[in-house]
Amino acid sequence: MTDRRLWSYKEIAAHIRVRPDTVRSYRKHGHLPPPDHVEGGRPYWYADTVRAWVAARPGNRRRGAG
Repeated sequence: MTDRRLWSYKEIAAHIRVRPDTVRSYRKHGHLPPPDHVEGGRPYWYADTVRAWVAARPGNRRRGAG
């Protein structure tokens, strides 16, 4: 099952427990995948895109756990 909800900086920040400005900085420095959708100049990512990015992030201690 795919999760096609679109997340803004705010939802991504809540998911990874940082401030939205931190997520903006990740994007500015190329650490965030390209947005899946842009509306009115604002970027949005599918929840699945964000979850895949989180799972692949260096230092993610959740990988392999479970």
